[in-house]
This record gives sequence, structure tokens and C-alpha cells, in this order.
Amino acid sequence: MNYLNKKSVEDINVFEKKVLLRCDFNVPLDKNGNISNTKRIDDSLQTICYLIKNNAKTIIISHLGRPNGSKKAELSLKPIADYLTKILNVNVKFISDDIKNIFPEDFDSLKNGEIALLENIRFYKEEPLNDLDFAKKLASFADVFVNDAFGTAHRAHASTEGVAKLLPSVCGFLIKNEVNVLCRILNNPERPFLAILGGSKVSDKIGVINNLIDKVDTLIIAGGMSYTFLNALGYSIGNSIFEADKISLATDIITKAKDLNVKLILPVDNVVGKEFSANTDSLIVDSDSIPEGYIGLDIGPKSERLFSDIIKNSRTILWNGPVGVFEWEKFRHGTLKIAQAIANSRAVSVVGGGDSSAAISLLELDKGISHLSTGGGATLAFLEGKSLPAIDALDDK
Repeated sequence: MNYLNKKSVEDINVFEKKVLLRCDFNVPLDKNGNISNTKRIDDSLQTICYLIKNNAKTIIISHLGRPNGSKKAELSLKPIADYLTKILNVNVKFISDDIKNIFPEDFDSLKNGEIALLENIRFYKEEPLNDLDFAKKLASFADVFVNDAFGTAHRAHASTEGVAKLLPSVCGFLIKNEVNVLCRILNNPERPFLAILGGSKVSDKIGVINNLIDKVDTLIIAGGMSYTFLNALGYSIGNSIFEADKISLATDIITKAKDLNVKLILPVDNVVGKEFSANTDSLIVDSDSIPEGYIGLDIGPKSERLFSDIIKNSRTILWNGPVGVFEWEKFRHGTLKIAQAIANSRAVSVVGGGDSSAAISLLELDKGISHLSTGGGATLAFLEGKSLPAIDALDDK
């Protein structure tokens, strides 16, 4: 798969064309329905502004949350239309009508440079089913399709893969940038190349580990899945989460890393608790002696220093997944220390995954990171070497 060979919005004529633009505006909303973090919208502004500059009539499609094919007022895209109107200083026409009752001529009133935003595409059960008739309906609205929703690129939905097969189809600047950055670190990284993988389960990251292990110089495995590896080494892990059926796999990965001369680093100490809860009593113990009845919940200070030293001496860093139970304030210290170390490093740094990115945002370290990926599952799929159907369907140069 050569995603660097896909056409972008700059490779086609969009001047005064009707353009169907797929964005990923799946932003968090607070209890009052207000947008609490606009990053996903802001990351699409380069493409939107390019279309405005070229007098395109832009029809935007996006999803928000998981309405599962039913209309839910609390997941309406109306707040996003209001935000776009404010930030772009143009009137964004919000169309709440049922898509089945919308026709191509309804967009004839759009003037050059104007924008319409359709209601949440996941209000329709046909969307995740990649229903052909539904895709044809969407395609009938425009002359050209631009996909800028990298976060959904691993899904073959009607508004991503389906439409792309029916119109001249290219990527926007967001997807182009994501592909360029991820291809660069996988194919031509400045060395030493460090990957830090966290999260709770080895099974979630098997594909990523297998695809990265012959590309990196150092692999740090932390978070809940590290206890499977520690168990494989014969260490006492108490009641820590681990996958018994992945012990042999962990052993194979440890052996493969040695054979490839890759440094595989695990936590050397941990913050452990008596129970899996936010305010449980905790203590710090070495990784080879977690007491019975205790649960590993974060990396300890020696691990923080070890990881930070490795980060400091790396020149390319890929980070995906927290190294502790990030949603609990008491056990997010290790993840925040990793975020600070990466932001302070001189390395080309790529951070992907919800909690990893959240740690960067929480500490306002965005400027210290080379690239914050907008994709969760899509980034993981890319790092595993899997194809991304929504990008596969775009036109080649």
C-alpha cells in the first residue's frame, strides 16, 4: 500500500465545484452540550480554508459519538456549525433535514465559498453498513469528494469508502499530513528510534509490536500489558492484570527482540494498590516483587527516570498508550512524566491514542510534540501495517 501516491485536494480542480468533504468532528462535549476540546475541528481548518479560497461550495459530513443509527439531540452537529461559523467568519448553513429528503438541487443556493454542514451521519444505520444506495445519495450532492477524516480511515463506511468509489476522490491536508508523518517514522526514522507502547492488553497491540520490532532500536512496553511480560519473566505480579493466554507470545517477543538486538524495556518498579479503584491505598515496589493481593496501577519513580533517560537519548519517538491508569488522577503521574520527557526531547515525536494525546493536552505540551495523530484505531491499524479502506479507495496520482 503506497499511501504517499494518493491524490490530495491540491492535485485536482475544486474551483467553484461542489465538494463533499468528510471530516472527523467527533469532539468531546460537556454536560451542557458545549464543545470542550476543538482540536479535531481545528485540524481540519486547513482543508476547509483551502476550499473557501478556491470558491468551492463545500458540503461537510461528519459523525459525533455513537448514536447507533438513531437520531439523538445531544449528538447533533449544531454546536459544531456554530463554532465553524465563528472561527471561519462565514455563515455555515446547518442542514438538519433527513438526508433521504435532501436532493442535489437543494445545494444550488450555496454560493461560491459557502459551507453547508449535514447532520450527524451516524444517525443513519446505512452509514456503518456502507449501504450502496446511501453512498449514491451522498455522492449525488457533489462533483468531487475530499476525505479528511483520518480517524475513520480504518472503517469502510458509506461516507468514507463508499462515496470514494463514486466520485473523483482525494484526501485533504489532514490525511496527507498523517500519512506523510507515519510513513516517515516507519520507513526512514532518524535513529535511535524508540517506540513506547502502553495500554491494558497485549492482545490490543500484538500487530503493532510485530510490525515495529524490526524497525525500532528500543521498545518500551508499559501499562497493564507489561504485567504479562513481567509474568513471562517469572516475576511475581500479585493480582495485576495480565493475559494468561499471551504468556508464550510475550516470551516469543522477548526472544525476538534479543535476536534482532532490539532493547526491550519493561518497568523496573510500579505503583501498586490494594484494589482496582481510584483512591485505593498504594505503595511503590520493584517489578519483580509485587506483593500478593496488590495490583499494578502505574510505573514507579525509577521507571520514570529510566524511561526519561531513554527518551532524552532518542531521535525518533513513537508513543501510543498510557503507562498507568490515566483516568484516575492518583495513577496518571507516570503517563504525565512520559509526556513531559517527550515534549522536552529533541526527537521527532509522534503521539497517538486518546490517553496519550490527553496527557499532552492536559499539560499544554502540544508545541513540544512534532505530531499529535488524530487517529486512534486508524493510527494503530497503520502501525500494524494494515490497509485503511477509506484511503485505499482514494484516487492515485
